Amino acid sequence: MSDFIVGLTGGIGSGKTQVSDRFAAKGIAVIDTDLLAREVVAKGTAGLAAIVDKLGPEILQPDGELDRAKLRTRIFSDESLRQWLNALTHPLIREQMVLQCAQAQSPYAVLVVPLLVESALHSQMDRILVVDVPESVQIARTCQRDSNDEALVRSILKRQASRQQRLAIADDVIDNSGTLAQLDQQLDRLHQSYLRQAEDRHVAGI
Repeated sequence: MSDFIVGLTGGIGSGKTQVSDRFAAKGIAVIDTDLLAREVVAKGTAGLAAIVDKLGPEILQPDGELDRAKLRTRIFSDESLRQWLNALTHPLIREQMVLQCAQAQSPYAVLVVPLLVESALHSQMDRILVVDVPESVQIARTCQRDSNDEALVRSILKRQASRQQRLAIADDVIDNSGTLAQLDQQLDRLHQSYLRQAEDRHVAGI
């Protein structure tokens, strides 16, 4: 079990997956809440059944999986529905999050929470690592990656915590606006630091 949890966050297009993949390559357990959010409403789950009860079978794809595009459209136009969905899924996600952190076998675990500031989970982490890039880089990367127009990306940014809010809760910051070599240098340094802190925690019996 990993007793030392690093919360990893960053805005859209900052490169969180790029960073978490590098931790995983070092043998560190990575728990991604975006993946958990998909798992708790996958075909056959109680979460998906509740959504179908609420919105009807038309919210499903032909294969019985959730039609995420339709759901996003419904949520975007109905704030009460968004709140209902959060109330349904967030406890399920947290349950899996706690379980997977407890099952992690690496010296420390990385918990990826894109909306860490918004969910107020940061108080439960041992360290907060923020992947940071300028907003202009976020927009350019997201437009290129997802073929979204700039207006849509800017609207997403407005609904997320600001860059300043994320940096305000950070214990550690990775500047991901440079080269991959620069990213690796920063990550190697943090990895060694987290190993030492996790060992100190273990020795102290905290």
